[in-house]
Amino acid sequence: MNKFKFVIISIIILIYSFNLQAKSIQIIAKVQNDIITNIDIENEIKYLIFLNPKLKELKIKNLENIAKNSLITEIIKKKEIEKAYVAEKKDNFFETIERSFLKSKNINSKSDFIKILNSKNLSYDILKKKLQIEALWNQLIYSKYSKNIRFNKEELRQNILIQYKNENKKYDYNLSEIFFSENISESFNDTLNKLKKSINEVGFENTANIFSVSSTSKNGGLIGWVNELQISKTIKKEINKLNKGEISSPIKIGGGYLIIKINDKRETKQIIDVENQLNELINKETNRQLNSYSLIFYKRLKKNIQIDEF
Repeated sequence: MNKFKFVIISIIILIYSFNLQAKSIQIIAKVQNDIITNIDIENEIKYLIFLNPKLKELKIKNLENIAKNSLITEIIKKKEIEKAYVAEKKDNFFETIERSFLKSKNINSKSDFIKILNSKNLSYDILKKKLQIEALWNQLIYSKYSKNIRFNKEELRQNILIQYKNENKKYDYNLSEIFFSENISESFNDTLNKLKKSINEVGFENTANIFSVSSTSKNGGLIGWVNELQISKTIKKEINKLNKGEISSPIKIGGGYLIIKINDKRETKQIIDVENQLNELINKETNRQLNSYSLIFYKRLKKNIQIDEF
């Protein structure tokens, strides 16, 4: 075969390969000028399974829907963040959230984290961007709504003292949550029955991924270990009725309803540090209120942005 023929055949093969690849790419959704393809969906599924391995138990159609909604949410948040922050400010918030993330996954160091991601064919830079978006979104919500946070500090302190005084045994709880808001298109009972059915069929963690509007949803609703003195009276009243592995009835809190699962429970004999517990409780109450504002703000943004699904 002469050199000219070899070059021609090579070009034909490249064009054919490119066409095959191009045909395999499909646009699944469009958020204003940003598109989401089937390749984006496949990659997002990998990251979501890394965050919550139990997602492997779901049917592919459910996984694709979760991934699509996750990407739509990410794009909407990113657009709003870009209005408020210049690129140089993004790294200011990342180190703290990365440390928190590694701790939640029991990963010792950034280098270990990168090795784990490489072993799963995942990109550290892409996951970093995803964590940055969440960090900056939380910062944006705080800057917009922190002045609206309301609680009685002295009342919280007294609640801690009363709880500690009245109970002989003290516990830490490992908790997961599903936070959902009322849907105008269906009754509360219909929503609740749908959640219960999903929990029975695919488990609590996967149901959190599908239906929860809390920031914990990507981690299967996992909150982690919480000292009982840091839990509000309303939620603690429901938790006290539960054993390990059990799930609460819906708890009405600002902006929606909370379903709590007790993953584990352990007795603690620590000496109470009232101020430390108070600060923790204030942080949790602040985050709870900010999460409500975050949901309201996000819904408003989504309502006013053009989303086309194909």
